[in-house]
Amino acid sequence: MFVDSVRIHVKAGDGGDGIVAFLHEKYMDKGGPSGGHGGRGGSVIFVGEEGLTTLLDFRFNRKIKAEPGQKGMDKNCAGKKGANTYIKVPVGTTIINAETNQVIGDITEHNQEVIVAHGGRGGKGNAAFASPRNTTPQFAEKGIKGEEFDVQLELKVLADVGLVGFPSVGKSTLISVVSKAKPKIAAYHFTTLVPNLGVVGVGDGRSFIMADLPGLIEGASSGAGLGIQFLKHIERTKVIVHIIDMSATDGRNPVEDYKIIRKELGDFKEDLLKRAEILVANKMDVPGAIDNLKRFKEETGIDNIIPISAYTKDNLNELLYKIADTLDEVRSKVDYQVITDTVVEYNFVPEKAKFEITMDDSGFFHVDGPAIEKIFERTDFNNEVSVRQFARALRDLGVDDELRKLGAEQGETIIILGYEFEFVA
Repeated sequence: MFVDSVRIHVKAGDGGDGIVAFLHEKYMDKGGPSGGHGGRGGSVIFVGEEGLTTLLDFRFNRKIKAEPGQKGMDKNCAGKKGANTYIKVPVGTTIINAETNQVIGDITEHNQEVIVAHGGRGGKGNAAFASPRNTTPQFAEKGIKGEEFDVQLELKVLADVGLVGFPSVGKSTLISVVSKAKPKIAAYHFTTLVPNLGVVGVGDGRSFIMADLPGLIEGASSGAGLGIQFLKHIERTKVIVHIIDMSATDGRNPVEDYKIIRKELGDFKEDLLKRAEILVANKMDVPGAIDNLKRFKEETGIDNIIPISAYTKDNLNELLYKIADTLDEVRSKVDYQVITDTVVEYNFVPEKAKFEITMDDSGFFHVDGPAIEKIFERTDFNNEVSVRQFARALRDLGVDDELRKLGAEQGETIIILGYEFEFVA
């Protein structure tokens, strides 16, 4: 089964908690704080693998986790880091954050690594908070949670050449005779249901990867037939080989077929119309094909079209050399940036507020914000000293002053990130 799109859940390892510890050894009555830091959590890392051709494995493993970091130890020993989780994916996989729709990474090479979810930082042990004013800190930080979210994996086949055209124009037959690919071939439409890849060798020693893509029909860019499901695979090809059934079987019109396919490519992505394209007139062994080719050239004004017969293997060498030459031209092109005198306008973007205070319908103040979340995650609320440190951090951030300005009074309930606290004015 070929699977080219799947949604999964990733969870990086949480950072280990720092600990509160004091050094107690013989002849060292006041050894001081010795709580070590927690270890960093492991990350979820995707690795490109040439041998994989489908995302099928993710259908049965939709949750991927990395190992958490260990908590700190005494004698200033840090906890062990959590092991990273490495997941192999096919080359050609795009990784998208399903919640923000942002592309996290694009796997285009074998063994390429992309960190999808970062492990959380370990919390600091109490030894890190020792100072001349506080020589025996009684608190430590909790570890930061690892990143956790859904990702969408999209596989787009990586090929130098993509064969496009209506169903049953001979794409599968062509790739089967010029490579070792073994696509399913039959005398009915939509034989090809999944992309087929084949390595094609040219007589002079050059080679390239060819993809037989499922046939397109009118409305494909809007989802008709196999539609967008496979149109996206054409995006990565360097050269498009557009195959036209010049036998005009089943009442087909080669001119209209050509125009429809071009329109669908442009509607899906306009840049595809600028992609290097080689036109191929197939099934030239069928009676009437020569006359149809002549008519095609007259009506379209296109003379640069290669006539072949994938069935009888006529003129295939000319096609393969043309593809190889076109690929060489595409690969040799260098995009030069034209520098012009332009005025760049820089707009001031204010920094996001560290916290926000709102009031609900019941009259309760709610305190939220990125800085609050960061302090909250590191606080051990089972440790009284750590809780006092949390309150001090909020005060230093300006939360207390802002609450007073808004009218908060002594003993009033303040909701911080969904948890209730008593305000000390």
